[in-house]
Amino acid sequence: MRLSSGWTTLLYLLLHGAATVCTDYSFVRFLGISSWWWPVYVKKPPSNPGRFANATLVRLADFLSAGYKKGVRPVRDWRTSTVVAIDLMVYSILNVDEKNQVLTTYVWYRQSWTDEFLVWNPEDFDEVKQVSLPTANVWVPDILINEFVDVGKSPDIPYVYVTHEGLVQNYKPIQVVTACTLNIYNFPFDVQKCSLTFQSWLHTIDDINITLMRSPEKLRDDKSVFMNQGEWELLHILSNYKIFSVDNDDYYAEMKFHVVIRRRPLFYTVNLLLPSVFLMVMDIVGFFLPPDSGERVSFKITLLLGYSVFLIIVSDTLPATAIGTPLIGVYFVVCMALLVISLTETVLIVRLVHKQDLQPPVPHWVKYLILERAPVLFCIHKKHRFCARLSSQASELDHSKENNYGTAQCSLHHTCEIGQRLSQQEREGGMLGLRLAPSRDNTPPVMDNILHEVTAIRQFLEKRDRCREIAKEWLQVGYVLDVLLFRVYLVAVIAYSITLGTLWSVWQVA
Repeated sequence: MRLSSGWTTLLYLLLHGAATVCTDYSFVRFLGISSWWWPVYVKKPPSNPGRFANATLVRLADFLSAGYKKGVRPVRDWRTSTVVAIDLMVYSILNVDEKNQVLTTYVWYRQSWTDEFLVWNPEDFDEVKQVSLPTANVWVPDILINEFVDVGKSPDIPYVYVTHEGLVQNYKPIQVVTACTLNIYNFPFDVQKCSLTFQSWLHTIDDINITLMRSPEKLRDDKSVFMNQGEWELLHILSNYKIFSVDNDDYYAEMKFHVVIRRRPLFYTVNLLLPSVFLMVMDIVGFFLPPDSGERVSFKITLLLGYSVFLIIVSDTLPATAIGTPLIGVYFVVCMALLVISLTETVLIVRLVHKQDLQPPVPHWVKYLILERAPVLFCIHKKHRFCARLSSQASELDHSKENNYGTAQCSLHHTCEIGQRLSQQEREGGMLGLRLAPSRDNTPPVMDNILHEVTAIRQFLEKRDRCREIAKEWLQVGYVLDVLLFRVYLVAVIAYSITLGTLWSVWQVA
C-alpha cells in the first residue's frame, strides 16, 4: 500500500531531519514506512568505520561500557562480599618530623578485586585477555589510610588493568603523609614503628572485605624497591588483619601495615658524641695540673665556655618534642654539670692550699681523717705526698732546694726538715750567746743589744717554723683531697659513660 503525495511530503521532511540522528532503521521501521523509502530518506551506517575498522580494543571497550554502572558494587548477588586484595612496598622515607609527629613516605600501593560485570570471552576479541580502562569509568573501592593528615604530591594514574575474568588491578604510587607516634628517647639510635591502616571508610565487611595480595612473610622482608641511601633504614613491614566495630552493630575490616625504620647514627655520633667525649677527656686531663696554680682554674673555665658554645651549636640538631627529651640531651646536661662540679672542686682546692700563712692550724680530726686514714683506705702512699715552697725566705737556706708547689716529692723522712734544722742550730747559737752572758747586769750596752737581736731572730725563726708546719699540713690536706675528689670524679664519669655506651649499643643491635 502506497501513501498519498501529502503524506509523502510530510514523511520526507520528518525523515530528512531524523535521518541525521538515526544510526539504524529501527525508527523508520517503527513509522511503518515501506522498505523502498529507506535508502532515500535514511542514512545507513557506514559499513567501513574508517580508523576503527579493526580496532579490537575499541570494540571491547564499547562492549564493557555498554550498560555498566560504576556507582554500583559490581556483584550479581548483593549478598556476595567484594574481596579487595592489597599490597604495600615502601620506596623511600622522605621526612620524619619529630616535633609535629608526622611521617612522610613514598610507597607503591597495589589493590585488586573482581568485577563481575567486566568479563568477556577472549575468543570474541582476538584473544585479548586484559585491557586498560579509565579509572573514572569503573567501580573503585573506597579504601583509605586512617592516619592521613595531609594530601601528598602523588602522581595521578588514570587507568586500571582489567583481565577477561573480571580481575581489576589498580596499581599506583602514593606520597603518604601520616601521623605517627615517634619515640625519640633513644636518639640517635632510635627505631620508629609507624602504622598505615587501610580500610573502607563506608562499606562494612558484608560489602567489602580486605586481604593481603602476598603472604605476610614475603611482605615482611621485601626491600626490593626501597631507596637505601638516606638517613633511615627500612627494617621490615609487618601486617595485621583486624575486624572492628564502632557501635557493636556494623563491623568493618582493616589491614594495618607497621613500617619499622631505624635511624643511621654515624652522622650524629661524629658530630655530637665525639666532640663531647673529647671535651670530657680534656677535663679529666686537667686534674694533672698543680692544684695550687691558677692555670687549672683558667683551663677548666675555658672548657666550660667551650662546652656551652658546643651546646648552642648542636641545639638545632637535636629533635624537639613536647612530650619528652632524648637521652642524648640528658647526656649533654649531665656533662655540663660534671664540668661545673670539676670547676667547683678546683676552686675549693686552690682556696685551701693558697695563702697558708694566713690560715689557722689544721684541726686534729682533719689530720686524722685526711692525713692518716684516707691515705690508708684509698691507697694514697706517703711517697706521693707533695710539698711546696713554704715562703719567699726559703731561697736563703743553704740546704733547701727551690721547688714549685706540687712538683717536688718529699718522703716522710724528708718532709721539709730544712727549717727545723736551721731553727735548731740558731736556737743553739742563741743559747750559746746567752751562755756567753750569764748575767745581764755585767754586760755592756752593746752586748745587751746583741742579745735582744739574737732573741728576736730566734722568735722570728720559731714563728716561721710554725707557719711552715701549718702551711705544709694544709698543703698535704689539699693534695690528698684533690686525689680523692679526682678519683671520685673519674669513677662517676667512667660509670656514666659505660652505662650510656651499653644502652646505645643495645639499641643499635636491637
